[in-house]
Amino acid sequence: MKINIYQIAKKTNDNYEPLVKDFIKMSSKYAKVEIHNLFNKQIAKAQTIGEREAQKSYSEVFVPKLSGFNIALDVLGKKLDSFDFSKMIEDKTTINFFIGGAFGFEKQFLNQCDKIISLSDLTYAHKVANIVLLEQIFRGLCISNNHPYHKN
Repeated sequence: MKINIYQIAKKTNDNYEPLVKDFIKMSSKYAKVEIHNLFNKQIAKAQTIGEREAQKSYSEVFVPKLSGFNIALDVLGKKLDSFDFSKMIEDKTTINFFIGGAFGFEKQFLNQCDKIISLSDLTYAHKVANIVLLEQIFRGLCISNNHPYHKN
């Protein structure tokens, strides 16, 4: 199984990085997990213009990545418990998670995704959303593979 996390963010090397690497390493027994930071000059410029332009620029980098099973993380998405999350990612070959930029997603992009989920009613910084998502990916993989992590 291959799991990609695509996000509108600049690459950073900060205090969150060891946690990110730990969850990716722990998940590697069950799946190859990669984070792809997508940020370019067009996105930077579009974000200074406004919401519609920013969302359009996000779609331009996300749409070519649509393949396999596509899941957008959106505040208005469906809330899942860990068991439902595990079922959602079970038996898939390639899973792509999309984390939008500061202005969220275009409706047209969301319509192209297989699922739209929310991690919480709260809004998280990308770094925190990554940790929460990576933990749920690992937890979901553990549930699917009867690993005791979920019971801790």
